[in-house]
Amino acid sequence: MPLCTILVLVMSAIVTVHWYLTPGGAFSSTLDTRPRIVAFGDSLTAGLGVPTEESYPAQLQRRLDALGYTYKVINAGVSGDTTAGGMRRVPWILTNKPVLVVLELGANDGLRGLSIDQTRHNLREIILRLRGAGVEIVLAGMKLPPNYGQDYTTQFETIYRTLAREHQVPFIPFFLEGVGGSSSLNQADGIHPTSEGYKVVVENLLKTLIPILNEKPQKLSLSLNSVE
Repeated sequence: MPLCTILVLVMSAIVTVHWYLTPGGAFSSTLDTRPRIVAFGDSLTAGLGVPTEESYPAQLQRRLDALGYTYKVINAGVSGDTTAGGMRRVPWILTNKPVLVVLELGANDGLRGLSIDQTRHNLREIILRLRGAGVEIVLAGMKLPPNYGQDYTTQFETIYRTLAREHQVPFIPFFLEGVGGSSSLNQADGIHPTSEGYKVVVENLLKTLIPILNEKPQKLSLSLNSVE
């Protein structure tokens, strides 16, 4: 069976919800007053196949702590989630009162061959709803295997660039840059990163995230006060 067919079957078969909160997450401590960063995504965010503490949000928390940034990272990853599912979860995301959301969704849409127009619409709506609540956004782009056809894969990748440009949001062209396709940084399914793979994901994310935290601390603080 072709590898990409196996990838589609694996991703489509993931129907169990893996909804993780990092230690001391949104509902575990009402006394934690640090501004919140919500990692909003699918199994790549949830950390399917690795210990909870090795998911990218957990590793991001440790890196931010080590660098002296006082933010609480919330893992809002749901395995198998699509952009349509993400739209339905926006109200819950906002109950966490985030000042910033890392938006990583769309891989399951692409692997299932869903409509490009619908995926774009869903992501746009998520961005608008988060922006409407005063939340900063980092948009993480995704790519598909080439056997989905050049036309579809090109249109899929363009979704993220177009939305980032339209809404002027910080943009990571490929969430799995340096990880995707590497046998040493992915689990046996060839899709989900290992703990080491997530380290690479976090370092890539920090290149985009740190300038935002450095340049807009006052804006983020004001955003936090506005949603409390």
